[in-house]
Amino acid sequence: MNRSWKAWFKAAAIRAIKTVAQTAAATIGTAAVLGDVQWIAVGSAAALAGVLSLLTSAAGLPEVEEKEKTGKDA
Repeated sequence: MNRSWKAWFKAAAIRAIKTVAQTAAATIGTAAVLGDVQWIAVGSAAALAGVLSLLTSAAGLPEVEEKEKTGKDA
């Protein structure tokens, strides 16, 4: 397999950042008011989600695989 590591890292990073943001938003949204947010829990959950996203991306990223197949940007 001739994997473009630069493309993989870029796609994986974008996915991880989106996952972190979504997890943080969801975790913050569980508090009744902004003053009740447990920021350590938000940070921990978001960081874990980012790590899990990167690990999941190791199995493959469709946008990178499509680019490798066609030779074009997906």
